[in-house]
Amino acid sequence: MAIEINEANFEEVVMNTDKPVMVDFWAEWCGPCRMVGPVVEKIAGDYEGKAVVGKVDVDSNSEISAKFGVRSIPTIVFLKNGEVVDKSVGAVPENILTEKLEKLMA
Repeated sequence: MAIEINEANFEEVVMNTDKPVMVDFWAEWCGPCRMVGPVVEKIAGDYEGKAVVGKVDVDSNSEISAKFGVRSIPTIVFLKNGEVVDKSVGAVPENILTEKLEKLMA
């Protein structure tokens, strides 16, 4: 299951890990976010122990959203060693997201 990321746990979960990180910026009212949500949950299960997969509710965590320049949702950000290395905006298929995550693990 994807980790719920918020201002309180952001540093620990996203910045202080040696694993690749995939963060889904979403909101309850966003239709495309609801389409991507189950895909993100599946990836979280598939990559458990190998990568950190989390979700940020943009309505509750505006500071994190601003930090990453999130203007459209869903936006999925990929990080390695605390640095943004890739980004995906909009509803994209699972294979695109897993390809981006796999690249970070290589």
